[in-house]
Amino acid sequence: MQRNMYTRITIVLFIIGLMIAVQYNTMQKPAERDTRDIWAIREELAQEKQRHSTLLAEIRSLQEVVGRYEQSEKVNQQAALTETFNRLKLQAGLTEVKGPGVILQVEPAAELIAMGYEIKEISPDLLTQLLNELFKNDATSVSIDGNRVVQTTAIRDINGRTTVNSLPLSSSSFVIYVGTSDFKAAQKMYNSLQASTFIDSFYLDNYKLGIGEPIEHLQIPAFDQPLTNDYLAEVKKGD
Repeated sequence: MQRNMYTRITIVLFIIGLMIAVQYNTMQKPAERDTRDIWAIREELAQEKQRHSTLLAEIRSLQEVVGRYEQSEKVNQQAALTETFNRLKLQAGLTEVKGPGVILQVEPAAELIAMGYEIKEISPDLLTQLLNELFKNDATSVSIDGNRVVQTTAIRDINGRTTVNSLPLSSSSFVIYVGTSDFKAAQKMYNSLQASTFIDSFYLDNYKLGIGEPIEHLQIPAFDQPLTNDYLAEVKKGD
């Protein structure tokens, strides 16, 4: 009987010791928590929703293309191919664009020059951040100092000069043309840029960012350089 009692006590003590060990390990290694504030989480959620919306729009566009191909089997397959080709050229930036948009003027801040501040080459990072903000606000086409921005566009520093598509900016003063889908979108972009912190960011770099009123007719040039292609290869006739 005493042996059974000792056995029970041993089991109880073992369970208690195991519980203490688990609790101690939990205190030493607490579960990682998301310490971001609510605004950071909301911003990330908004970005994910934007990506989701973009993917849905692309899916709808591709479904329309499939539908046109199916109909074209009975009508005119060549016309469907031509339409698709022209649409892809437009998306790739190989076509001149005319429509509503906003013009941005970048130039050294005159009052800072008068105060003796040194005006250096504008930062590629600042231009890249502005470009991301423009596309975040539904820009459909952009040109910087006459250079059309496409998927392969790189904004970087080459030998101390800020370049767009490997071409240096013509001067410290240049314009950025921003095309939108319609005039309402241009007005929305104008209001968003006016309320953003980018004006202050440019001023900290001794530059002034001027945001023009939305206009109905804006002409954005086509991309005029060879497109690099690392993944597709031309198929010869008969292959």
